[in-house]
Amino acid sequence: MKLVLRLCVCVLIAVGMSGVAGAEGLKVGAGRIVITPEQPIWLAGYAARTEPSQGKLHDIFAKALAVEDETGARTVIVTTDLVGLPASISRDVAKRVESDYGIPRERLALTASHTHSAPVLRDNLRVTYDMSPEQWSVVEAYSDKLKEQLVEVIGLALKDLEPGNLRWGIGEADFAKNRRKYTLDGVINDFNPIGPVDHDVPVLVARRPDSSIKAVLFGYACHNTVLALQQISGDYAGFAQAYVEKELPGTTALFFMGCGGDQNPIPRRTVELAQQYGEELGKAVVGTVGDSSGDVHGPIRAAYKEIPLKFAEVPTREKLVELQGSSDVYQQRLAKLLLEKLDKQGSLDATYPYPIQVWQFADT
Repeated sequence: MKLVLRLCVCVLIAVGMSGVAGAEGLKVGAGRIVITPEQPIWLAGYAARTEPSQGKLHDIFAKALAVEDETGARTVIVTTDLVGLPASISRDVAKRVESDYGIPRERLALTASHTHSAPVLRDNLRVTYDMSPEQWSVVEAYSDKLKEQLVEVIGLALKDLEPGNLRWGIGEADFAKNRRKYTLDGVINDFNPIGPVDHDVPVLVARRPDSSIKAVLFGYACHNTVLALQQISGDYAGFAQAYVEKELPGTTALFFMGCGGDQNPIPRRTVELAQQYGEELGKAVVGTVGDSSGDVHGPIRAAYKEIPLKFAEVPTREKLVELQGSSDVYQQRLAKLLLEKLDKQGSLDATYPYPIQVWQFADT
């Protein structure tokens, strides 16, 4: 029997059950670090924004859960209150982690909650944002600091390793609604009451030797987009983590985004709704923690591969020059960006290295 924790876009963690009581031989560790920027910065996710952030609703975090199995192999998942992690940052962090801590790429999962109320990062949706060079310099500085913080939080989790055990369960929260509506004119982004949804809340619980809860990793398949403010926050996922940590003192709560590309929190757009959904999700997690019945065992098997996906079309220089005169500002920005890349490296990439990652606990 397997529980699949579906992590946003590139990560699948398969958790197997061996049917043996207890989880002897495992060590677990957790760490957290605040990644709230110290100055106003452009927020990611929405193209309509016209100015940098204005304060915060609450801090945003990078958190890590480390597991060492009976073979000594260490595996780490990092969760972040960010819209996404670009490949340039992920690769740099992975190299540092392997060099500093001996954790190979396949045993490091880097994830984001997809909140649209956290900072823009370098190379992530770059053509979306109408920012000045000075504003981009703030993003570059934040991105550099973030890389150091991600390496640091992994070190904190590894330093915190102690004997423990893992259990899993599945809760439920129903605020996710399908946002793909089929019409005679095609598919539009609108509420579809009969569209497919996934209301599962997969939960992985890490306990200390005294059975107290060290960490709770949980996910949900729904866009993290209740809010569209200028204030920094983790959106509903941030409120959910805070709720779990309040109800389970001494616990580190980590959220990962599930396969929620066609799901929105509906209704939305108020802080009260973000808090309401966060509490609903948090209650589902806390309830599942008390009822988690699946023991999770090692050894942990891990695999990582980047699949080269071919682009439908690689634009020529002539096409890009033409697009610079487009009435679509996003086409203009994309053309400028790709022309700069073409001038720098002499050609454009014909493929995208799509990352696939799998973890499996126990021999199932």
